[in-house]
Amino acid sequence: MKDFFIADAARFENQPITSYFLIAAITARDRKPSGQYLAITLADKSGQFEARMWEDFADVVQTCSAGCYVKVQGQVSKYQGKYQITLTKMRLAAASEIDTADFIPTTQYDIPSMAAELRSYVAAFKNPHLRRLVFAFLDDPTLGPAFLEAPAAKRLHHAWIGGLLEHVVSLVRVCLANAPFYPEVDPDLLVTGAILHDIGKVRELSWGSSFDYTLEGQLIGHISIAQRLLQEKITQLDAEAAAQSQLPPSAQDLLDLSSFAAGGGSASLSTRLEPFPQNLRLLIEHMILSHHGKLEFGSPKLPMTPEAMLLSALDDLEAKFQALRNEFASAQSAGRSPSETTEWVRSMDRALFNSQAWLNSPQTKPTKD
Repeated sequence: MKDFFIADAARFENQPITSYFLIAAITARDRKPSGQYLAITLADKSGQFEARMWEDFADVVQTCSAGCYVKVQGQVSKYQGKYQITLTKMRLAAASEIDTADFIPTTQYDIPSMAAELRSYVAAFKNPHLRRLVFAFLDDPTLGPAFLEAPAAKRLHHAWIGGLLEHVVSLVRVCLANAPFYPEVDPDLLVTGAILHDIGKVRELSWGSSFDYTLEGQLIGHISIAQRLLQEKITQLDAEAAAQSQLPPSAQDLLDLSSFAAGGGSASLSTRLEPFPQNLRLLIEHMILSHHGKLEFGSPKLPMTPEAMLLSALDDLEAKFQALRNEFASAQSAGRSPSETTEWVRSMDRALFNSQAWLNSPQTKPTKD
């Protein structure tokens, strides 16, 4: 089983290792003055690093491809500030040698606990239409389980199993903490947008042995997918309301009692299902379409409502801080000093600096007289 992880590379610099990895990418490249070498990206749950294989790789090319688990031997070294491994041997790993939990990044938090917390926020909604809509997504037999498992991104932020749920729960907490400072904002509508803004990622992304974009994700994107899912779900809710309205009063009472006993939160003993208000649909749709904040960031519309403006700002902040945490962890595992910045972060167009690590380092802490 695996006893070396990529995050441990700094401790094994210039040492030979034998371990198991997932191939994220593999390419044969031309070598000067002649011949070829293999450029490989190896991955496990702690990250990725580059590998090079210079000799004796004819069998590897025939048997190993992206998505395969492999056993490798090689030496860890540092090149241009990054750790990599020069391979001497590589073969396919047997199924009995692999524990997939070693290779798929997973949230550090308990998924059922996060799901229960999110449901408690929805159950507290004062607006019954928004409560019914969000529970319809969370209780959907296909979308609901996918929402609990999906990563929030392929690599930038919350790129792990349960990452989308973790991102949404964190965002909802931030939204609820900030909403009281902005009386122009409807808290139920804001939290609805926070929960549903990225719902399209359950179909934009695929997750298994690795994270990738689906064909639908590449051609359509999660914003447009979310818009369509919202329209489909509201159409479903309206159809349920119309069907209930055709029942005799005694049957409606029994239906309400059944919904109440099931604990779904979408109906009560004293209410009847109604068509979803079109003004709410329009406002939720606008939050979905504008949550990236800028046209050049992929939003078809700029935020125009108080809820859309606050959601966009807090969503951007929450995602950036998770990316910041990732970069700080990578810098630490790469052996960078607290007085050094991270590598250049392309998504933010800057390097980052861990101020707390620097202030708490022995070199900068004040000494006692």
